[in-house]
Amino acid sequence: MTEKDPEKFDGMLLAMAQQHEGGVQELLDTIFSFLARKTDFYTGAQEGAALKLVMDKFKKYQVLAVERKNEKIREIEEQERKKKEKARRLKEEEEKERNAKLESTIVEITDEEAETLQKEIDKEKLKEDEKPIVTEIASEKPEVNEEKENEEEDDPSEKGKVKPNAGNGCDLPNYRWTQTLSELEVRVPLNVNFKVKPRDVTVEIEKRRIYCGLRNAEPLLQGQLFADLKVEESSWVLEDGKVVLLTLEKVNKMEWWARLVMSDPEISTRKINPEPSKLSDLDGETRGLVEKMMYDQRQRELGLPTSDDQKKQDILQKFMRQHPEMDFSKCKFN
Repeated sequence: MTEKDPEKFDGMLLAMAQQHEGGVQELLDTIFSFLARKTDFYTGAQEGAALKLVMDKFKKYQVLAVERKNEKIREIEEQERKKKEKARRLKEEEEKERNAKLESTIVEITDEEAETLQKEIDKEKLKEDEKPIVTEIASEKPEVNEEKENEEEDDPSEKGKVKPNAGNGCDLPNYRWTQTLSELEVRVPLNVNFKVKPRDVTVEIEKRRIYCGLRNAEPLLQGQLFADLKVEESSWVLEDGKVVLLTLEKVNKMEWWARLVMSDPEISTRKINPEPSKLSDLDGETRGLVEKMMYDQRQRELGLPTSDDQKKQDILQKFMRQHPEMDFSKCKFN
């Protein structure tokens, strides 16, 4: 007996799913309603058999779904590891080529050659000074910030927009939302004097719509979303029977939302202040580059050689030790 094709009925089931605006909840309701009305699924076997069958099938495909998701995560992590490893090897090869080229070009230095070399070193130093410096401490220029804020207030496109809260979202009468580039977090207080149970709450998360509130009561949050969500990666929990916490995964992770639902007031995305990344959060290559730039900045502030200056001096010192017969007394290097 040949194994059944698991995708045989996908077209039919997708067509059914598309006709259920309420999503999986309504689709399952239709399926179990059919089994109750048109079959003896619930009554044809001993008591509890139908429930056991449903739970067995649920657990079977839950395991498969989790394994598939974990496999995708492992594939993505492996791709990232290979990408970082390739970048590291390329960097090491470039560094070796630069050092080899520099060492191979060092010969006995005349006055004119010393002057030319000094100009090259000064030119490289000037390039380093012109590079933007990355530090963990923000530049303190309040007058520039005030001027920028005044310019934004004069900008017609910023008129009427709300300043973001500390979480780059907005505090509203019925709920508070915050965001990062990848996800949103929404807190909906239920404002009742008793402890609510999950079954007393209705939450519906769709790709472009959302609904949240107590059953048989006016919704506290509903409407068309600002942009698309990854429904399968979004979730909600009930905190202490008092607050509904929704975690919503964005589809576009390079976009700041100006509002949660389209009926909300619009926030100014220009004034969003993302949390600064810590060095420990960066990958090895990026962290090394940032640390080097920070070190070079401190060295310049103290009037000391940068890492590149030190490297050049080390190469020259090594060359001078290898050629004690040469006279370097007329050479001047910073």
